[in-house]
Amino acid sequence: MNGSEHLEHLDKHLVEELAQVARETVRDELREQTRKRRRAAMLYAASGAAALYAGAAVALALGLALAIGLPGWAAALITAAILGAVAFVLRGAAHPRHHHPSPPAHVIGGTPPAGPPSGLGLPYPPMPKEPPQTPDHRA
Repeated sequence: MNGSEHLEHLDKHLVEELAQVARETVRDELREQTRKRRRAAMLYAASGAAALYAGAAVALALGLALAIGLPGWAAALITAAILGAVAFVLRGAAHPRHHHPSPPAHVIGGTPPAGPPSGLGLPYPPMPKEPPQTPDHRA
């Protein structure tokens, strides 16, 4: 084994060692981040479950309070209607607001467009005056 072969062997060994250290470092970092995220996810899930039970208790309390002056079925129906309205409002708040443009002029009573819309204000793409020239590649 001459000097250059020995250096080449050392280079390969050094590269393999560096790659192994880099892999272990990345793996350890990913494990740590995963552990933190898993803990946060479990806490969010527990928080959601507790909020669900709290909401059920509030709904039960509202129904029982209404049942003092109303029949039980009416109290339950009113409680369900209130919860449905809250759900509808929360669903609306969760969706991003979309701007609904005003209807086209022909729907309101104007004239219909000349052709299908292209998005550029023209009903169809402009037509060139001459056909495109093809280059002659026989040269």
